[in-house]
Amino acid sequence: MAKRILPKRQRQKALKELLRENPFMTDEELCDYFSVSIQTIRLDRLELGIPELRERLKYVAKRNHSKLRSIEGKEIVGELIDLELGKSAISMLQTDDSMVFERSKIVRGHYIFAQAESLAIAVIDAKVALTGVANVKYKIPIYSGDKLIAKAEVMRQRGNKFFVWVKTRIGQEEAFRGKFILVSIDGDKK
Repeated sequence: MAKRILPKRQRQKALKELLRENPFMTDEELCDYFSVSIQTIRLDRLELGIPELRERLKYVAKRNHSKLRSIEGKEIVGELIDLELGKSAISMLQTDDSMVFERSKIVRGHYIFAQAESLAIAVIDAKVALTGVANVKYKIPIYSGDKLIAKAEVMRQRGNKFFVWVKTRIGQEEAFRGKFILVSIDGDKK
């Protein structure tokens, strides 16, 4: 199905809205979405004062790292995109050849798990949180070059236990799902 090409003003308005909802879309994905050249997208971004993807990610990550309580920003696997303590968080992990099994080129599970677990810990509104239980499911193979978007949601809290679900997608397809029970502990003990 061919997409209708929007006039410049409508496209720029739609571009701003699209990047507000999903700040980690690449210029290539945007040109496919709008059926225009990459140069057109770059000119639109320039006119609108929207920085390139790397700068958008740095800005968003810096803003969200200051909200963290239970984990340091450098300990999160992937880029922290959004954080609402005690409610939800989103991170992005760009996979590469250093993360894969040599023969199959499939990303090793511990990278996928680490992204989900560190995001689950980050979303907790506690001084120190540890994983008590993790129930995970790897749904499809993930290959080098895939961009993983993980979303964590705090489902409920019972005393010092937090029940967090993390879903990781590649594009629109769910690739991984984890249900974590995290325990908040007193961080002053040695």
